[in-house]
This record gives sequence, C-alpha cells and structure tokens, in this order.
Amino acid sequence: MIDYDGRRFRPAEAEAQGRTAVYRQDGNLLWGTFSGGRARRGSLTGVCAPDGSLHFAYSMVLDDGEVVSGRCRSTPEIREDGGVDLREEWERYGARAARGVSYLKEVK
Repeated sequence: MIDYDGRRFRPAEAEAQGRTAVYRQDGNLLWGTFSGGRARRGSLTGVCAPDGSLHFAYSMVLDDGEVVSGRCRSTPEIREDGGVDLREEWERYGARAARGVSYLKEVK
C-alpha cells in the first residue's frame, strides 16, 4: 500500500492551477484538505486499497459561494523519482452534476 500521509498534490489542468491538496492517512483511512484555484476550501474522506487506489467523497466551497460535493476513484502511477501521480475519475452531484477525469501530480 502507498503511504499518502503528508503527500501534497496539484492538478495538472491549467484552470485549477494554484489548488493544493494535502493528504493524511492512518492505515487504510484517508482524509485531506485542499484550497486554491476556484476552491476556497475543500475536504475529502475515504479509503486506500492495498494497491494504492483511493475511493473517497469530497466537498468544497467555490469562490462564488457554491457548495459542491461528489465522489472520486483515484488510480496511482509511481514516477521514477518515487513521486505519485493520480488519475481521478470523479462524479459531482447536485444541480451542476457532472462526471470526468482529472490528473494530480505530487509536489514536494
């Protein structure tokens, strides 16, 4: 299992630049916080599988005051330098429901 505790991630997508997420982990329990870009504040809570994949729920408040929530499954890819990149398959709920794929890069 990958230890995500203390790892920091940023989106690869240009429109989300500036957003940083910090993950915490205890056993298979995963949680984290993020902010930046359009997200004033966000949090996630979920689990880490033995293969390092993640399944979590998230919620955030956007810069216009909208509250957004959804779920995500992340698949890790280990870089040559030991860093982790994540492929995220997400689903957003509510009035602006959507699905998509995004990518996170670990930053030191």
